[in-house]
Amino acid sequence: MRKLMTILATAFLLAPAAGAETYRGYETPAYKVERRIGTAEVRVYAPALVAEVTVRGTRQGAANRGFRILAGYIFGKNDGSARIDMTTPVGQARGEKIAMTTPVAQAGAEGLWTIRFTMPATYTRDTLPKARDPHIRFLDLPERRVLVLQFSGMPGDKVLVEAADRLRGIAAAAGLKPQGAPEYQFYDPPLTLPWNRRNEVLFALP
Repeated sequence: MRKLMTILATAFLLAPAAGAETYRGYETPAYKVERRIGTAEVRVYAPALVAEVTVRGTRQGAANRGFRILAGYIFGKNDGSARIDMTTPVGQARGEKIAMTTPVAQAGAEGLWTIRFTMPATYTRDTLPKARDPHIRFLDLPERRVLVLQFSGMPGDKVLVEAADRLRGIAAAAGLKPQGAPEYQFYDPPLTLPWNRRNEVLFALP
């Protein structure tokens, strides 16, 4: 646990890209608020490049393992210099450090969870370093429209389920039809006090 806390804390020390939208100094995905419905928001997210890994286990266990894998990638477990020096053998390239972004996203159910980092906006699929871990996938997410509820506190399973249920109720009252399973977003480093935490639950909208 202590090793994981060190990884989490170190990840949040990497600097964001200049000019990017930020939360407490860390780059965040770009979005516009289409409208507000009580305490919820309808957001339209811009296209984004993400790295993700799918892990089996409990939600918290999968979150910890998935975070370690993705944090390892941005810390330098990648073939960063291979795209600059084509004579460097793959696997021997010097790893490139990539700035941490926020939030860390998690979605899934029934023991299978996907953990996702958004890559800094300065990267494209062509310039992003190749991952050494074959479990990491890179996706170009299209523009998407979502319903979001923000909440504070420690994001335990009970708290997350209650937040998702509240958001379903808001959607029903507004005549919206959320699609699929909820996605959770966590914005803050691990030592952030519960009342200062920014957590979100979101559902895709048509």
